[in-house]
Amino acid sequence: MSKVYAIILLALSIGLLSTVNAQNLDMSGAEGSATFDQAGKPTRGMSQESVQANFGAPQSTVAAIGDPPISRWEYAGFVVFFEHNLVIHSVTKR
Repeated sequence: MSKVYAIILLALSIGLLSTVNAQNLDMSGAEGSATFDQAGKPTRGMSQESVQANFGAPQSTVAAIGDPPISRWEYAGFVVFFEHNLVIHSVTKR
């Protein structure tokens, strides 16, 4: 029995001595504004009309495909993805 207790005690000691590492995620700018995020891109939920009113006409568009229909508009510095007529994501071009 004492060997079992010694093994359990050793396992617990090793577990308690090990450190846990975690990273903090900075979400200070997560709310964004109603028009654009900190990088100057459209935000989720904006309509196509609102995107065009705030950012102008896109350089090119790709027609909607799939179900739900996903389309994209390409601008000089970013690409905007729409589901139906609402922004679902915008990404900066490299």
